[in-house]
Amino acid sequence: MNRLARYGQLPGLVRQLGTLGGCARPIRLDGHRTEHRLDTATGEIGAVLHHLDSTALPAGHLLVRCNNRRTTRCATCAETYRRDTYHLITAGLRGGKGTPEEVAAHPRVFATFTAPSFGPVHNRPSSRSACRCGTVHAPDDPALGTPLDAERYDYEAAVLWNAHAGALWRRFSIYLRREIAKRAGLIQRAFRRFARVSFAKVAEYQRRGAVHFHAVIRLDGPDGGHTPPPSWATAELLTDAIRAAASAARVVGPVIDGREHTFVFGRQLDVRVIRSADFDGGTELTDRAVAGYIAKYATKGAETATGTLDRRIRFLAELADAEITDHARRLIRTCWELGARQDLEHLRLRAWAHMLGFRGHFSTKTRRYSTTLTTLRNARAEWRRLQAALADGDDGQALADSTLVLAHWAYAGTGLTDGERWLTDVLNAQRTEGDG
Repeated sequence: MNRLARYGQLPGLVRQLGTLGGCARPIRLDGHRTEHRLDTATGEIGAVLHHLDSTALPAGHLLVRCNNRRTTRCATCAETYRRDTYHLITAGLRGGKGTPEEVAAHPRVFATFTAPSFGPVHNRPSSRSACRCGTVHAPDDPALGTPLDAERYDYEAAVLWNAHAGALWRRFSIYLRREIAKRAGLIQRAFRRFARVSFAKVAEYQRRGAVHFHAVIRLDGPDGGHTPPPSWATAELLTDAIRAAASAARVVGPVIDGREHTFVFGRQLDVRVIRSADFDGGTELTDRAVAGYIAKYATKGAETATGTLDRRIRFLAELADAEITDHARRLIRTCWELGARQDLEHLRLRAWAHMLGFRGHFSTKTRRYSTTLTTLRNARAEWRRLQAALADGDDGQALADSTLVLAHWAYAGTGLTDGERWLTDVLNAQRTEGDG
């Protein structure tokens, strides 16, 4: 820091850190980027317009945002991820960002799929009802979600359920199309000629450490949101088909020491029709409420709900000093022990022990539900590039059409130095005061 101040580079470091928007764990890159004038008529490469070398930057590297979705790892990037997820879900509910507004009139529901029971746990039946242990637990009671009897809790089935949850969802999505076709009087092959199922879902951990899914499921015409659904497609038919498909879906799991495992969804299936905000004075389940609910859970991992780790472990001994709950510790240990079996090698339980066996994506969608996170990020980057070009007096579009970019970057590390972290904290405090 003193060296930078001595050579007058401190303001440049402030500007460089300011472009990160408060990212706490940026990616450090070594390399260079060169922009050449390009003759669009002949294709000839002309003079150098701009050259950037990482060694000439105040931080000694190019710093880019980590884009981590976890709040525990980087709150700033997680907030950006949450907002992008909100817009992605909203676009599929009311249109926009390339999705037609007519999707707001298509049948759509909000469904929650839970895991089965692996043993009784401490819970809150209501704010005034007592748990089976006889205690009325406070909302923040750390005992919530932990087993009433840890020795009888089925830890093996719990982590294997997480490991197979993604496969069970895929099986459900296949059965859902079958059930809709059956109710419409269609054979399965003919279904796509009349309708298409679009969905977006996120995975959330319950306090007991079991994954469950929140999903927006929409029934469209054959070309997705760009075509209206057939007349027989109703929210009631979709709801009925979801319940039937969820009950029928099952995945046959491994046989461990003579014990057969089969995985199904839990009995607590909640399916609610999404109404427009104009319905019933806004008291119905609205698209805005659903998008906000899903986006909130898109940034939370197992560590938030269950008190486990937010990073991978290389050795089981790392648990000795980890500040995690006993319940999470046993779930991780079970993953580690099962992960040593050759017949379970494909589940990669040791690599995903910190996630309690779940290795799927936290947010997924069908291609035609709405836009993508990548599209939203690219649009944001393009807007920033255009603003920077306009500030320099250039026509951003004309510059893009006549410029050839040659770049090479290599990973050099992650995170900030102590001085950079201090400056970032100062910038964040100033930004917060300005927002206030």
